[in-house]
Amino acid sequence: MTFIHETAIVDDGAVIGAGTRVWHWVHICGGAVIGEGCSLGQNVFVGNKVTIGNNVKIQNNVSVYDNVVLADDVFCGPSMVFTNVYNPRSAISRKEEYQFTRVAKGVTLGANCTIVCGNDIGAYAFVGAGAVVNRPVKPYALMVGVPARHVGWMSRFGEQLDLPLTGEGEAICPHTGDCYQLMGSDVSFVANG
Repeated sequence: MTFIHETAIVDDGAVIGAGTRVWHWVHICGGAVIGEGCSLGQNVFVGNKVTIGNNVKIQNNVSVYDNVVLADDVFCGPSMVFTNVYNPRSAISRKEEYQFTRVAKGVTLGANCTIVCGNDIGAYAFVGAGAVVNRPVKPYALMVGVPARHVGWMSRFGEQLDLPLTGEGEAICPHTGDCYQLMGSDVSFVANG
């Protein structure tokens, strides 16, 4: 059953899936589409041109602006930031210049990180707390720092894999036993443990 707190504002036309929880002082604009089993924490804003998949967790104080697409199982940590204009100016309207940001399945976006618009985040990538992402992120990549730099690889479970950044090799998730393969500068899931 969907839960919407009495302080939340949900504009007419918004689509909210079954089992989604909308907490205190959330504002969801009328064009938003939100999947099933999501959780939107206190003071979350969701714009008109936003699509959110199933089982997405958006923690307190996150604004999901127009042209952001979140796939299933994405985690948005507290106070993390999306942008949608690359070079904003108060006196210049750039609504026609909004860029898309697509966040793939299973991604974790750590607390207080910033995702600069126009950059896609690959499946199961992990962006550390406070990082600033200003370029596309590969699937399974671990990104930290300002600007964010690629420092390792993460499993679907969220454990760091024992693999170099480039080369060839295989690694096993220490928690699940799942196998991952590095080929060149890309990691892929091979088999369940």
